[in-house]
Amino acid sequence: MQLPEAATGEVLGLLQSHLLLSGSAVAIAILLGLPLVIAAADSSRLRGPLLAIIGLFQTIPGIALLALFYPMLLLLDRTLGWAIPALGFAPALLALIVYALLPIVRNGVTAIRGIDPALIEAADGLGMTRRQRLVRVELPLGAPVILAGIRTATVWTIGTATLATTIGQPSLGNLIFSGLQTEDWHRVLIGCAASAGLAIVADGMLALVESGLARRSPWRVRLGIGLIAAGFAIAFAPLPGKAAGTRTVIVGAKNFSEQYILAAALESRLRAAGYRTERRDDLGSAIAYRALAAGDIDAYVDYSGTLWTNVLGRHDIPPAREMLASLSTTLQKRDYVRLVGPLGFENAYAFAMKRSRAAALGIRTLDDLARSAPRLRMASDLEFLNRPEWRSVESRYSIHFLDQRAYVPTFMYRAIADGSADVASAFSSDGRVAALDLVTLADPRGALPSYDAVLLLSPRAARDPKLVAALLPLVGAISIDRMRAANLMVDRDEAKRTPDEAARWLLAR
Repeated sequence: MQLPEAATGEVLGLLQSHLLLSGSAVAIAILLGLPLVIAAADSSRLRGPLLAIIGLFQTIPGIALLALFYPMLLLLDRTLGWAIPALGFAPALLALIVYALLPIVRNGVTAIRGIDPALIEAADGLGMTRRQRLVRVELPLGAPVILAGIRTATVWTIGTATLATTIGQPSLGNLIFSGLQTEDWHRVLIGCAASAGLAIVADGMLALVESGLARRSPWRVRLGIGLIAAGFAIAFAPLPGKAAGTRTVIVGAKNFSEQYILAAALESRLRAAGYRTERRDDLGSAIAYRALAAGDIDAYVDYSGTLWTNVLGRHDIPPAREMLASLSTTLQKRDYVRLVGPLGFENAYAFAMKRSRAAALGIRTLDDLARSAPRLRMASDLEFLNRPEWRSVESRYSIHFLDQRAYVPTFMYRAIADGSADVASAFSSDGRVAALDLVTLADPRGALPSYDAVLLLSPRAARDPKLVAALLPLVGAISIDRMRAANLMVDRDEAKRTPDEAARWLLAR
């Protein structure tokens, strides 16, 4: 599979970031884990609780563990003034260290505890100190089992590191998540293959060291360690084309096609103004805004209804113009976040059904849907069923479906297209609504707020007049029809465009 030069550069950059993150996590886990191994092997009182605690962390799903470290670091920064970025590398590194500890500690304790007691007695009989016995007997004999634990930790960590994308750390997960959202299976396959290849290569290097120790072959050990050192050198090496001294603007995006397109449009405007840019894709709604307020990202596009309910915690539904004015004032006063303005279109939540199915059941509004809901299956995106908007719909319409399932947006639309679901929480600016001949249902009781797409800037970015001037022409410049067409370019199977290509088309007007 031949990649264009730009895509090759993207893959190499993500591979380097992935290698740096996972390699650093495993290295630190080894430095922390080996002292714990030695202490736990000597103390039965410590051994049980330590393994239980580490095992408990291992039961937490990787994506949840990664997400938990973000608010934790944010809280420490606000309360103690720690200057640790709460988004990106730091929380991902901490979570992966915790994840890598279990196989290292468990195998290490097993290795030392499993040594023949006669050998321990012989070492003691020779008058060895505890340190001499550890260095000359226990660690050499236990090295194969210890290294097996390190190999397991390495493979686990490299695989789990793909999830770091969700908290703003570039990794090979960028290719996988964006490929799933845009149905670009080449990106998914490349991301999976690169991650698997990296894990296989790293495991092979450690296997070389392990076999060298087992066979008492110094050259194997030296070669394995040399290759590992070379891998770290590559991870820390600067990539070509990154000019030093240029201001870098971090652009954020949530996890669906429209966000990728708009983030690419922001980047295009900023680069034309002379800025370097970096992306933080696939952020959840809550993480994206917190990251902006904390200065971990500089700009992204959000939606007025999402900000109103999720960020301000408001449950009333004022007219769109009043909502925008209140958001602009409150966000500026509370978080110093600047709402530059609406882009000109609305991406509202809307309940959608196949036109033929809705006509057959006589469903035109949410009132009609509520009457038929006990016999229908609903598909939603990953966030909607936990959002205040859904609670508002439930409350105002007393709606209860036969089955409710959450999907990434790509598969949500697939579910309604193939009949696995009867109704979906669609997006009004999504081109697939028209492409799949879906009809959106009226909301006569006003349960759903307006969702104007709005451009937000961090406190730092808002103080840069040149940056504001570069992005200001986007305000009011994108119509709903243009956005739907751009989204469909990325989402449809035939004549598929990349988000960057769709962004260039969008900016051409």
